[in-house]
Amino acid sequence: MAKYTIGLDYGSDSVRSLIVNVETGEEVASVVFNYPRWQKQEYCNAHDNRFRQHPKDYLEGLEYTIVEALKQAPQGVAENIVGISVDTTGSTPVAVDEKGTPLSLTPGFEENPNAMFVLWKDHTAVKEADEINKLAKEWEVDFTKYEGGIYSSEWFWAKLLHVIREDAGVYRAAYSWVEHCDWIPALLTGNTHPKTLKRSRCAAGHKAMWHEAFGGLPSEEFLVALDPMLAGLRDRLYKDTFTCDVSAGTLTKEWAEKLGLSTDVVVGVGAFDAHLGAVGAEIEPYYVSKVMGTSTCDMLITPMDEVGSKVVAGICGQVDGSIVPGMLGLEAGQSAFGDIYAWFKRVLEWPLKNILAETSLVDEATKQKLLDETSDKIIAKLSEEAAKVPISESGIVALDWMNGRRTPDANQALKGAIAGLNLGSDAPRIFRALVEATAFGSKAINDRFISEGVRIDGVIALGGVAKKSPLVMQIVADVLNMPIKVARSEQACALGSAMAAAVVAGVYPSMAEAQQKMGGGIETEYHPIPENVEKYKVLYEKYRKFGKFIEFDFTA
Repeated sequence: MAKYTIGLDYGSDSVRSLIVNVETGEEVASVVFNYPRWQKQEYCNAHDNRFRQHPKDYLEGLEYTIVEALKQAPQGVAENIVGISVDTTGSTPVAVDEKGTPLSLTPGFEENPNAMFVLWKDHTAVKEADEINKLAKEWEVDFTKYEGGIYSSEWFWAKLLHVIREDAGVYRAAYSWVEHCDWIPALLTGNTHPKTLKRSRCAAGHKAMWHEAFGGLPSEEFLVALDPMLAGLRDRLYKDTFTCDVSAGTLTKEWAEKLGLSTDVVVGVGAFDAHLGAVGAEIEPYYVSKVMGTSTCDMLITPMDEVGSKVVAGICGQVDGSIVPGMLGLEAGQSAFGDIYAWFKRVLEWPLKNILAETSLVDEATKQKLLDETSDKIIAKLSEEAAKVPISESGIVALDWMNGRRTPDANQALKGAIAGLNLGSDAPRIFRALVEATAFGSKAINDRFISEGVRIDGVIALGGVAKKSPLVMQIVADVLNMPIKVARSEQACALGSAMAAAVVAGVYPSMAEAQQKMGGGIETEYHPIPENVEKYKVLYEKYRKFGKFIEFDFTA
């Protein structure tokens, strides 16, 4: 029998297990588990930008998806699984006790949102991020310099500081803090103690201000100056970090029995979903791997000796080996992309859910069918009609900051905006303006890399939006004035994890070889339309001017 690996991919809404043949790249089985508590938005408050996830959602999904995927797989596959690697959202940290158990799995904290994983898009820590940035610029060493020079409320230190300030109980009970991508491998291998479990280079470097030049994390003096509540925490965290080609250990007997696997199965050090998604999409030097989903993450790799110590301002970090070991990994992205389309859909659904839902003119079954059918078709119909709207005809310009701005120059306090509305502005025209705004946000990222001396040779797209929306993809290609290749795999993040697992298990000596053997190739390619490119150059300047007004004048 051939050998197989499992890629375990934790997204914002669900977890997926993918079983891959390491010799051919064939994806032999895949199962998805939607987080039940998250679906009900338990422990969340969107108005306050609080988004928390219970570890039980992760645990239930871990067991269910692997067990069910093995049931789907051909006979004999389970006995030939050689490795598992994990990717997750991030920064998604949690407070843990001395054993490494998330506090929400301990007595007294079961229903406490502050004891749960703080999801990447939680923006409750804007104040703390501002304090970190102010202190970093005054300190003798700027610990934010390798994270774009601006620390974000989406990241590790801001989140944990906000939580311990808000919740004295969590502050007293928390021995340490652990990222989601570190906790799952630690759990599977039985090494959960915060000081001994293997920490992800990807998570530490991009979100926790870890860098070899600093001797690891920011100094104790810096952290105490930030807040005395952080005293001593640095010693209960970590100094060393590891890339995703390193083994975290092998499956414990308990987990091997639960999953129906051998205790010889090797588990890799974890990483973030977008970074391993770039691996799965077969990223190569100077190509942007663009993960296009609820948000975007833009990944770029360069040889260390070509970019090396060059510091790129305003991005989400540059870390040795965070994407492909041996290469410099650079990260950027937009805090909202598909989420903006989903927001507009919810706006249009309001009368359906609040008026039609209460009607007595039709029976309940018919009512529900009407609601479901209309809801399912909104985005498709909007896209169809928006495609007919000539560029600039509507006069509408929008900003893609509905969830703040991640890159360039993180500012999570910013809000979205729409200008140029008139009495003829209908839903398709507004929708097209929102799509164009997300494309302009993508161009702002590319422009920043180029202006900082990092060239871009091409774009590889992956994720739900890239696979499902020709309208969005063509507009992005036109705005960027660059061809966009769309990765064939439906689950590039999970595939990237499976590739990493093959390297960790010793099947391949490098990530590049795993990509070559297991990659799914390109499904389609979008090319810019020259006349559209010229029109979007004009509209992009309006977007930039509008952005400056909103950021510096309107909000002043």
